[in-house]
Amino acid sequence: MNTVNTRKSQQGFTLIEIMVVVVIIGMLVTLILPKVLDRQDQAALIKAKADIHSLSSAVKLYKLDNFKYPATSDGLKSLVGSGSGSKGYIERLPKDPWGQDYQYQYPGQHMDFDIWSFGADGQSGGANENQDVGNWNIDEVK
Repeated sequence: MNTVNTRKSQQGFTLIEIMVVVVIIGMLVTLILPKVLDRQDQAALIKAKADIHSLSSAVKLYKLDNFKYPATSDGLKSLVGSGSGSKGYIERLPKDPWGQDYQYQYPGQHMDFDIWSFGADGQSGGANENQDVGNWNIDEVK
């Protein structure tokens, strides 16, 4: 009798039990993963908006000190101090959430100056996470 009990306790899961667990895990992933990925896209957009807002404020401070906006050719690099007594408005230039440089143009097409990110696709235009995010449309981008 001990031999029969020992043999039963040593048996593993059946193939059907394993398949049921795999199907349940698959269903959970199917339901949860899109919500998690959507939050990641939202977080990237929020970071881009915050960066653009900060960069816009730094450009305005630059104008107060220098009586003009930075030239397009100088770009946002002119906001970073060189450490040799020159005034820095930001510590370093951030990359957008998708790893690209923020764009700058003066005079701007939409405002006095434009600061924008091309979005996830890195190209002009697009929708959703690929939409351009700029200082002119920060409140409209969702």
